[in-house]
Amino acid sequence: MLLRDRILPALNLTVSQAAQDLATTRQNLHRILAGRSAITPEMSLRLERFCGIPAAFWLERQQEYDLSRAQHALSGSPAVKCQHLLPDAVLIQLGASHER
Repeated sequence: MLLRDRILPALNLTVSQAAQDLATTRQNLHRILAGRSAITPEMSLRLERFCGIPAAFWLERQQEYDLSRAQHALSGSPAVKCQHLLPDAVLIQLGASHER
């Protein structure tokens, strides 16, 4: 994990020191580092103040991690084709896209 493998070593901080600076418990930080707890919006703001990396970055990484885990969990399920394709004009209005 980025925080465990790159950030804390680069700052030369222990988990206990980082937890104190983040105003959280060492146990909570350990759960985050182990992938057992999510980085919440509140924690992302704490991380931004902690090391200067924007809160949105942390939330995007969390979302990517969550999506990857969900895809892995559903990998054994039969593939489902999209049942209702939206018109391109609606997708543009939404700022979304899908592969056709």
